[in-house]
Amino acid sequence: MTFKKLSAITLGVAALVATSAMAQDRNLSTLQRMGNTDTNMVIPTIPQEGKNADAIRNNLKKVKLPPGFKIDLYAVVPDARYMAVAPSTNMLFVGTRKTNVWAVTNRNNGDSATEVKAFAPSIKFSNPNGVCFTKDGFLIVAESNRILHFPAAEYFYEGPDVAVGEVVSQGKLIPVEEQSFNHTGRVCRVDKDGKIYVTLGQPYNVQPKDKVALYEQVGIGGVVRYNGLDGSGRTVYSVGMRNPAGITIGPKGDIWATDNQVDGLGDDIPPGELNKLTKAGEHFGFPFYNGRFKVAGSAAAPDLKDMKEPAGMIYPQVEFPAHQAQLGLTHYTGKAFPKKYQGGLFVASHGSWNRSTPSGYLINFVPIKEDGNAGPSEVFADGFLDKDTGRALARPVDVANLPDGSILVSDDYAGALYRISYTAP
Repeated sequence: MTFKKLSAITLGVAALVATSAMAQDRNLSTLQRMGNTDTNMVIPTIPQEGKNADAIRNNLKKVKLPPGFKIDLYAVVPDARYMAVAPSTNMLFVGTRKTNVWAVTNRNNGDSATEVKAFAPSIKFSNPNGVCFTKDGFLIVAESNRILHFPAAEYFYEGPDVAVGEVVSQGKLIPVEEQSFNHTGRVCRVDKDGKIYVTLGQPYNVQPKDKVALYEQVGIGGVVRYNGLDGSGRTVYSVGMRNPAGITIGPKGDIWATDNQVDGLGDDIPPGELNKLTKAGEHFGFPFYNGRFKVAGSAAAPDLKDMKEPAGMIYPQVEFPAHQAQLGLTHYTGKAFPKKYQGGLFVASHGSWNRSTPSGYLINFVPIKEDGNAGPSEVFADGFLDKDTGRALARPVDVANLPDGSILVSDDYAGALYRISYTAP
């Protein structure tokens, strides 16, 4: 084939992709006025059995858990990231860092999902990493620079066309000029009053000096809050984090967030963070500190050597080993696990990518003491990294509660959800 013909084919494919993307953009306004799009009504499903599923189940045999616990494959879900369990049915929605949000259904109330398919394929999603539910059943999808909401998504997900509204329109979550490919996987949670909390990672390893004030003003490197589905009342709730990659709100209203640390300073510094957010306006130290390690003026941020320590800076409740990349977390709200786990936090560690010896690839448990603060972290689930080969078998992203008291763990490496349950030993 000649270069000329190849170029013509390439241009033709690009034109088709561009045309499809433009159609999906137009579809949003069509759906907002309750119109129909011309999207194919048949939505393909993801195979749940076969060679891939068997291999994943075999890998799970290497996972180590406390006595009485077991782990099983719940669903094959490509690129699975953050999860939102539906409030009224046996289904959940799973975000990705690509273009899909997955609808995962358990039609027979069994121990595994029965169907996985794309949700709202008529809409063009862009890094729909964060998903969460309001208490009255609105699904919220947080993208890199937009937030959408879907009423009654758990009931009206079968076809490609769904009711949709905008919490924050495209380009209004952060300034467009600050958009990046890095640290833009948003995570969301909704409190009992309907306020929406969204994490905003900052896109640099350490932001340059001329970005520090801007990011604190906008909330990049922190958490922003909205009054509700109308997107009003935007508040910069907290700042001073590098990449807050997970957030959870407990039954008592306590808010906790993970934060990933600076790279390039060695295998064992700085630590990862677990922060407790108690009120609006708190500063968690970055880029001056990561944990108790001073970043400002280090090899990662020499231009910040004269930076002043932020007033009232708050240190993390827990410091995790460096580069394990703690991401999603959740309060355990079930009753099926032993009492020591009830009310505590399960935290997913995605695993290191820039450490001479790999570390992480596990689930931590962090108890919450009677005074509301964190106790010592311990490893709950390990073995997602093959110690013999040094190869990842899975990379945990998020943890979610199921109504029966078991928990789910998402994995964007193997593309799966795992169910961890307990039977007294």
